[in-house]
Amino acid sequence: MYWKLREDLSLEDRLRRSYYHLLRDELDQFLLDKALIASYRNFIQKNKPYPFVERKELKPRARIPKVEYECQNPFLVIFFEDCLSEEHKKYIRFFDTNKVTKTNLLRSKTLSLEPDFDRSQKYLESARFFEFLDDMLPVDYALLIQRDPVKQTERNTYCISHFHVRIDWPITEAAEDLARYLRYISKDLYEKGDKYAEDVQKKFFEFYGLPDMIGGRRTAAIVASQYLKRLPYISTVYVSSSESRALIRYSEGGVLKAILIKLADMEINRLAEVAGMPLLELKNNYMVEKHGRGGIFIFQTSYAYTNHALPPEDSKLRELKPETYWLTVDSQKILPKPRVWKYPPLQYNFIYS
Repeated sequence: MYWKLREDLSLEDRLRRSYYHLLRDELDQFLLDKALIASYRNFIQKNKPYPFVERKELKPRARIPKVEYECQNPFLVIFFEDCLSEEHKKYIRFFDTNKVTKTNLLRSKTLSLEPDFDRSQKYLESARFFEFLDDMLPVDYALLIQRDPVKQTERNTYCISHFHVRIDWPITEAAEDLARYLRYISKDLYEKGDKYAEDVQKKFFEFYGLPDMIGGRRTAAIVASQYLKRLPYISTVYVSSSESRALIRYSEGGVLKAILIKLADMEINRLAEVAGMPLLELKNNYMVEKHGRGGIFIFQTSYAYTNHALPPEDSKLRELKPETYWLTVDSQKILPKPRVWKYPPLQYNFIYS
């Protein structure tokens, strides 16, 4: 909402933006693997059937079954382009006590660290960063990745600065902030009555592609995303929950959801034919696992906002209509396996096929 486009940045800040996008691509690959493929293998190791996400769960306003799967890897990661200043600690709870230091990590009983713990592991440029991130992901609440506050004057160095980060901005304030931006209210959430305020809060969840009024990591993720939109830098929030069986990413580009789907041999053959690719080449670079008479693939959908979820062109106040849709399915793609270098995503109509 308030970040600058790349064309409006200085050359120095453009370089930082480019570096941020490069690092985000790396995070995307690792977290896709952790949220989806590693979770799938958890189910297989425990001889449990994997609960594939149904098509209807990906549609706007979809209801997700309220079942928590213990084999699913849940986590919440906030990746901020700059360094959060002290004034934001009231709502994004990062303090000296949860800073990523050897002393704090050893004090945390949820982590098992080697005596020769290398402090440089927390930096994204470290060769062992993703091993360290893998150890940190199960910790409650969120991980905060941002520019190193000490080294930021020297160069663009990003690190996991804090763990066990709580998001304490009230949902009502987050919904109020969005409603003001979209011109459904002028100042206060309750200025048009309790029923209107309740509808606004439900629409806040819809704006982020979630069922209304759920709790847990996903709610923390959308509240954090809304809060960070108030700052003049871009941010990315990743969330994997034991209910959704998906990796959801919120960024300046909107809402992305990635899941695992199973395709029959006939569908795989058709996919290869449409892509103009030999079947074996497709399987080697896109198929995560063989599954019966078919295989498992990573499917990703992005969502676009309707006019009701965009600021009005005339900036005038308008009335909220709960029945209108705020999201539509934008793109649908089969992704290559994580870290496959030369192959692009493939268009694939899954949700409405």
